[in-house]
Amino acid sequence: MQKSKAGADELIALILEGIEEVKGQKVNLLDLRDIENTVCDYFIICNGTSNTHVNAIVGSIRKIVSKAMGDKPWHVEGEDNAEWILMDYVNVVVHVFQKQIREYYDIEGLWGDAKVTEVESSLNS
Repeated sequence: MQKSKAGADELIALILEGIEEVKGQKVNLLDLRDIENTVCDYFIICNGTSNTHVNAIVGSIRKIVSKAMGDKPWHVEGEDNAEWILMDYVNVVVHVFQKQIREYYDIEGLWGDAKVTEVESSLNS
């Protein structure tokens, strides 16, 4: 079943709201739609300051998306050590890192062909 563009836009907005709610840092949206053979349409990448913060970001995303859309992630990985948690919403995959793990894996660098949008936090303004 293909989700509509409006559905993807709403999901992205809710995920970003969940990240912002608990002060997730350095949020990037990677648009992968113009790249061949990708597993999804978008990556949302952010980082937290500790395992507790990473878990809080994931919990906030889950709660806000579930409440607004009744949608749960299809798959979640990495919750045990909370250094890098991946949330798979099928067309949108969320990566929540601790800062040093994010720098090490450099997902944005690996997907250099993607259109990257830095999401400004209202907390910074």
